[in-house]
Amino acid sequence: MTDEIRVGADVGGTFTDVVLLTEEDELVTAKVPTTDDQSEAVLEGVRKACEKADLRPRDVDAFSHAMTVTTNALLEESGARTALVTTEGFRDVLEIGRQDRPALYDLNAEKPDPLVPRRRRFEVAERATPEGVERAPDEAAVRDLADEIRETDTESVAIALLHAYADPANEQAVAEILREELDASVSASHEVLAAFREYERTATTVVDAYVTPKIDAYLGRLVERAVEAEIPPPLVMQSNGGIADAETVRDHAVTTCLSGPAAGVVGAHATAEGATDTAGVVTFDMGGTSSDVSLVREGDVERTTEAEIGGRPVGVPMVDVTTVGAGGGSIAWVDSGGALRVGPESAGANPGPACYGRGGERPTVTDATLALGYLDGDTALGGELSLDTDAAHDALADLADEADLAGPVEAARGVYRVANANTTRAVRAVTVERGHDPRNFALAAFGGAGPMHAAALAERLDVGRVVVPRACGVLSAFGLLAADESRDAVRTYRTSLDAADSAEIEGVLAELADEVRADLRDPEAAAIARQADLRYSGQSFELPVEVGESFDPETVAERFHDAHETASGYRMDEAVELVGLRARATVARETPAVAYESAGEARVGEREANFGGEFREVAVNRREALAAGREVSGPAICEQADSTVVVPPEWRAGVREDGTLVLEREGDS
Repeated sequence: MTDEIRVGADVGGTFTDVVLLTEEDELVTAKVPTTDDQSEAVLEGVRKACEKADLRPRDVDAFSHAMTVTTNALLEESGARTALVTTEGFRDVLEIGRQDRPALYDLNAEKPDPLVPRRRRFEVAERATPEGVERAPDEAAVRDLADEIRETDTESVAIALLHAYADPANEQAVAEILREELDASVSASHEVLAAFREYERTATTVVDAYVTPKIDAYLGRLVERAVEAEIPPPLVMQSNGGIADAETVRDHAVTTCLSGPAAGVVGAHATAEGATDTAGVVTFDMGGTSSDVSLVREGDVERTTEAEIGGRPVGVPMVDVTTVGAGGGSIAWVDSGGALRVGPESAGANPGPACYGRGGERPTVTDATLALGYLDGDTALGGELSLDTDAAHDALADLADEADLAGPVEAARGVYRVANANTTRAVRAVTVERGHDPRNFALAAFGGAGPMHAAALAERLDVGRVVVPRACGVLSAFGLLAADESRDAVRTYRTSLDAADSAEIEGVLAELADEVRADLRDPEAAAIARQADLRYSGQSFELPVEVGESFDPETVAERFHDAHETASGYRMDEAVELVGLRARATVARETPAVAYESAGEARVGEREANFGGEFREVAVNRREALAAGREVSGPAICEQADSTVVVPPEWRAGVREDGTLVLEREGDS
């Protein structure tokens, strides 16, 4: 048993999911529609979960939260009015970027507009090199610059001076003056991302400045409302898969860009990896708006520092998630060439899919699964939302006419297949394109819609095993209960490994370890992981490898050769360069052990569902009534309040002791 009552609240595009774990290890879930002010839905969901558990909000001991405020601000371009201060002659770095073309042969392809327009980019006469400061900024000139910025009605300022990652003295001086002069948030690049590459460092600092006012205001409201409800202030999920206290996150807003998807991957890691003897799991989270795919291998989630949000690079460590616009609410449409497409536009929660009966008229993936019989018209989606089968058929009939298909069922089959094809490409992006064979992994399916598509997706990938955690419909919220507290830091350090000074490198790693411990609530309990970013001489990209307890150049080089061969399929007889050092501090939290006891009659009836173009009568089961050790042969459907599991023909589902369903193809061991 746990010694505390934990609550996790995850905000999605359609629903806000809440999971509560009692002191008796009982798992209680709640879903409420997401509100414009996400904190309202979060607190309503917590109150609803407490009521179902016969508890009061004041009984909660720990409260964790994942949000989409940062992601929405970037995708909708609704962040703060931001100014950029940079070195004289470099104001256009943000717009020039890497001169990459998003589509090489598309003459009309466009990049997203910079978050900071040119009229709000300002220059400072100063200069630093990787060896140190050559020219310090003039204090009077910086104060005059503050007056210019003030006239633009700026809400937030990003400072990214040349080579501030190597010597931040000039940037520190400018930041100090602007913080004194302006009533605005100020983000300095050496505090956000102390790493080389001017464009990525500048872009990441701009993102931090752009979202900080929104994050600060949102978390301020949430903390205030939590205190009023006598709930502990929230611990917030970061993009790296670890939680941090709200005050730390308010100072490092860019670390929350993938808050919600990261929580789902952590939840899958905590519940699904132990259910299979494969090399790891591919996590597949299909919600109302999109599908998120990631990889868990060698006992840890895969991370990256080369992510993009809305076409803009963000260089802080993140769980390596690939997102596609294929969710339950994704709208199906026909393009100018007559091809059936799904997403990225979503019907959202309001009006939602046509079957919601809230005024939506355009066909969605949820309408398709209802028409195929995977969902039932009598199902209360999310425990409270009834579905209108006739409305779904009407919307799909219109789509069938437009796509020249036989009828609504054929349209539904097409929508289902296209959504699965979109997600297949995302799985290949995190496996095949990273040097991993998806057949060596299990597929961990969750989200409200994920378990309905998982087996069909696995067949496309030739994956023989699907794991569906018990709390699959709210797994991102469950992941918040299992997430460790963590903090990351990076520093550019460039040298050939042949000439590396191990003692000096150990000193830098020690400084980074002190830095990441500083923001933790219990620094003494932290475990420190150390990494080196390496590349072959002449390459323009690097790979991270573990350093271990001591920095040994030969050992680190061999680990890099192995990592490069896995990622690219070959190794080179070239000198290896060290370009950066990293440290991560982690304070482990106990993974919650959830009690599972089946209750009631499992078989609740039959209905017709479409497999392979034909409707067949299938058994319908209540998932919570399936006893541990029981097997269900397909075709079958297992329903629960927050999700539905489809077991196709030639598949079987076994129930583990913790309630996890493991689906396997007949004939596979």
